[in-house]
Amino acid sequence: MNYYVLTLFPEMIESGMNTSIIGRAIAGGYLSLETVNIRDYSLTGNGRIDDYPYGGGAGMVMQAEPIYRAYEDLVQRIGKRPRVVYLTPQGRVFDQHMAEELAQEEDLIFLCGHYEGVDERVLEEIVTDHVSIGDYVLTGGELPAMVMMDSIARMVPGVLSNQESGQYESFQDGLLEYPQYSRPEEWRGKQVPPVLLSGHHGNVDRWRRDQSLLRTLKNRPELLERAELDKKDRRYLQSLLDEEGTQQDANGLTAEEEKFLAKLLAI
Repeated sequence: MNYYVLTLFPEMIESGMNTSIIGRAIAGGYLSLETVNIRDYSLTGNGRIDDYPYGGGAGMVMQAEPIYRAYEDLVQRIGKRPRVVYLTPQGRVFDQHMAEELAQEEDLIFLCGHYEGVDERVLEEIVTDHVSIGDYVLTGGELPAMVMMDSIARMVPGVLSNQESGQYESFQDGLLEYPQYSRPEEWRGKQVPPVLLSGHHGNVDRWRRDQSLLRTLKNRPELLERAELDKKDRRYLQSLLDEEGTQQDANGLTAEEEKFLAKLLAI
């Protein structure tokens, strides 16, 4: 996977990406990262790449030509026109499915905006994907770009030392991840669940799946509506409803969660 980032702050991208797992993956050749400083393509030669917006209003807008020059210079050097991701709150919300989709690409270009935005004409000319990491506003696109690159990289073979850890963590199968435990067996009076000490892999897998279902129900119930539930999943969820309780039952379900679950299982 080759990442290219069009940005006003290349040092921010480079310092953030050349650390930890991603940094090791870059050093190992599983990923590559190139930043392109848009200021180098200033029309005036002094690094200025913004101007006042037509129609008035506060702030400045990044000009189309410096961005286009930076993009064209890049695609001429790499010999292709990869997908271009523009980071914007107006885009499609980034999720695990999109990470998996983008991880299939050989090259990705990220365009990081600043100020009050980017001249719409260059977006129409070069951008293939408008993407948001959430419904809030940041000062620029660098942090969202790094979030996306980190997430996508985890799907690239060789990036994780244990590939299995990239397959079974949160959102990979549409559910939140199950609880994790390590040594010692008892910590401050809290015990590791006995099933994890049993050595019975089938029981461990079932417990983990059930815990993922329960955790998703309690924290992100909307994900259950899109998850693929088999007969064992539905049987476990039904067992939560069958237990005695009203406002708060033995599994810690509230009346609202029970109502949601009953509606889900009736579908």
